[in-house]
Amino acid sequence: MKQKAFVVLWALSVGLISGCQQLDNNSPQNATTPTIEANATINRQLAKQALNSTLAYDIVESLTVEVGPRLAGTEQDLIAVDWAVKKLTHLGFDKVYKEPVQVPVWLRGYASASITAPYPQPLVITALGGSVATPKEGITAPIIRFDDLQSLIEANAADVKGKIVFIDHKTERHRTAKGYVMTVGGRSKGAVEAAKKGAVAVVIRSIGTDHDRMAHTGMMRYQNDVVKIPAAAMSNPDADLINAMLKRQQPITLSLNLSSQNRGVATSYNVIAEVTGSTKPEEVVLISAHLDSWDEGTGAIDDGAGVAIVAAAGKLIQDLPQKPARTIRVVLYAAEELGLVGGKAYAKAHAQEMAKHYIATESDFGAGRIYQLDVKVNPEVVDKVLQEHALLSEVGVAPGNNNAYGGPDVSMLPKLGVPVASLRQDGTDYFDYHHTPNDTLDKIDPEALAQNVAVYAQFAYTMAQSTIDLRPLVQPKANQ
Repeated sequence: MKQKAFVVLWALSVGLISGCQQLDNNSPQNATTPTIEANATINRQLAKQALNSTLAYDIVESLTVEVGPRLAGTEQDLIAVDWAVKKLTHLGFDKVYKEPVQVPVWLRGYASASITAPYPQPLVITALGGSVATPKEGITAPIIRFDDLQSLIEANAADVKGKIVFIDHKTERHRTAKGYVMTVGGRSKGAVEAAKKGAVAVVIRSIGTDHDRMAHTGMMRYQNDVVKIPAAAMSNPDADLINAMLKRQQPITLSLNLSSQNRGVATSYNVIAEVTGSTKPEEVVLISAHLDSWDEGTGAIDDGAGVAIVAAAGKLIQDLPQKPARTIRVVLYAAEELGLVGGKAYAKAHAQEMAKHYIATESDFGAGRIYQLDVKVNPEVVDKVLQEHALLSEVGVAPGNNNAYGGPDVSMLPKLGVPVASLRQDGTDYFDYHHTPNDTLDKIDPEALAQNVAVYAQFAYTMAQSTIDLRPLVQPKANQ
């Protein structure tokens, strides 16, 4: 069905639901009308409560003030776990518990860089997550610039050997994460590709859309059979500065010093809360976020906002006079920033329950308003599922497509047969603050945050009540 036509049906279905009381008693639809009416009434009630509540903002304010930055594997991480258990218990969920997760321990340490020739100037940098340190005296070497990761891969090794690789890939601004997806490979794979060609370090232009003199951190990866070299990100203005220097057509020498450390593993926890289903308690609608954050800011938009959204949505459903059919499970994952560690641990720990996971989603894209609902379900029921969420149009959400991935920590679940949904948020300014010291509470619009809660509460409740069979995700071929 064409998108424009479906939007019309979406809107019409709202009218049909709200007008269903007009059906006479002889109507063949009358037997299902009370359920439709009841669900519509409850969904509107949930939305109204969410839009008029400060609960989500209060939760993220509490997290950023009372805990602050919470890098996985650190003392602050465990403080965050304790905070989450107490907060969810205080909110009155039927069940609150935690599950242990082994997480990598990495400490940022000290980071500095400067241009030593031909125009000596300091630079603003930060170590990338997982990076090894430089020697204590640092590294000083000529830089070699590349437009992007692919240009580095295609470069002559003789040109790179002994130099510091500078990957200068600008992140474009989009409502979606499109720009980030295009540039993040330089961060995650740059050190490996540079080391393969004999580089002594790699420094990237920050993966961000801002013009602030702040560097964006984020996780990078090493490869066991490739030497590990230090990796850092510089602020966008400093990347521009280097480009201006390069126009003078003189060799540029950079000095880099990092004291970051990898310290093995530690125990953290996925924190879980449940609203027990009334008639199908063994079946799960999973709504989630990640509890950890980077250590530069206070983790307000990444992902304190998500924690607040799913906790507040779950609380609204918890307080209903009649619980929905399925269990609503709120999961706050550990160590997402260090490699989806909590998400992978959850999938492994709950492997025997995957068939009972009705649908899953994650909030991990800040606090911008949700504008579209995408799903990944049985292709034959996509239209039915989207129409079932017709009331979301009243809070500004349009029907989308069947191409959802669910969010980072649930992205592995479709391979296990679990349907997922993506509640698409407006991320136009998200990468201005992402992974920087500027990720703080003032970046959250309370009204937009409340709209997210309204959408998540309605989505979770509708899915917990749904009678649609969402599986299998891929239809078998006709000859099978």
